[in-house]
Amino acid sequence: MNDQRFETVIIGAGQGGLAVGHYLARRDHRFVILDALHRVGDNWRRHYDSLKLYNPANFNGLPGMSFPAPRWSFPTRDQVADFLEAYAAKFQLPVRTGVKVDRLARNGDGYLVTAGEDRFQADNVVVATGTFGRPYTPAFAGKLDPEIVQLHSSEYKNPSQLRPGPVLVVGAAHSGADIALEVVAAGHETVLSGRDTGQVPFHIESPRMRPMWPVLSFVARRVLTIRTPVGRRIRPKIRAHGGPLLRVKTRDLQAAGVERVFERTIGVEEGRPVLDGGRTLDVANVIWCTGFRQRFEWIDLPVIGEDGWPLERCGVVESSPGLYFMGLAFQYSFGSTLFIGVKRDAAHVARHIVRRMANGRTPVTSAAADVTTPS
Repeated sequence: MNDQRFETVIIGAGQGGLAVGHYLARRDHRFVILDALHRVGDNWRRHYDSLKLYNPANFNGLPGMSFPAPRWSFPTRDQVADFLEAYAAKFQLPVRTGVKVDRLARNGDGYLVTAGEDRFQADNVVVATGTFGRPYTPAFAGKLDPEIVQLHSSEYKNPSQLRPGPVLVVGAAHSGADIALEVVAAGHETVLSGRDTGQVPFHIESPRMRPMWPVLSFVARRVLTIRTPVGRRIRPKIRAHGGPLLRVKTRDLQAAGVERVFERTIGVEEGRPVLDGGRTLDVANVIWCTGFRQRFEWIDLPVIGEDGWPLERCGVVESSPGLYFMGLAFQYSFGSTLFIGVKRDAAHVARHIVRRMANGRTPVTSAAADVTTPS
């Protein structure tokens, strides 16, 4: 058993974990970032091949480093992954890859993080595993004919994975719409099933949109927050149902030949998926764009609510001093899971850690009492 001691352990080397690490490193704080994957950025490399961000490159930097792409371009999945890897290297962040955390528990008045044979003792722990936990598919998916190819959106890469024949895409938020448009373009008869999540009333990549991006960024970071009535009202909807259509619009789907049905897929009849209106669909493939469920059973602490979400405020768990979360959907604002919101959330968490060490805990190394929050 290999025991190690740090002031802070950050679990997850995505944009949230790396940003917190950047702020802590500026204060000579002794910390480590643990990630289960083998390379920084692999959490992005696992997404479908054609994925692009929904906002321009100049809104996708992290503290201390701008995104290295033309400012009005929309970065690809691989560009984002490479950016995160370059960010960790530039600031020499202490990331350990291939370390899968099995358990987080109390250890006296600190914490114990267990990863196989490794044990990490820490005054503080930041859970930066983000919003995407366990891929969710309904229980009845197991009753579909085994000849039907089934993929969750987290497994889907490109249309080459599909059998010849019709495709049902279940879940009509932006990832479902993106994938439906791609598979119909590849020659598959395609049905997109699910509730209407709405759509933004503009083309995000249009040059005419450029003056509006600062406004949209401000709204996402400053208006749609847990501190405003409108933010508190939409937060549960965003967490439960996903966001509106962004790049692909309803008319784009119609023009491409996607059959858009607003009925939900609710069961199986004779091995085929059934809509809530009773229609049975004879398809060769089903792609489940049905989201994720939080996965925190490895946290051996009473900090998870009945809804499966952590009992935190702006990432701080008041009932368990020294425990923090990063990258949750709508953690502080609509922008919390986007690059535009990461800086603010990370600075808040890092500031709280540094102040805690200065005001109550005995630090392993000296730490200042403040971290500047970016605007």
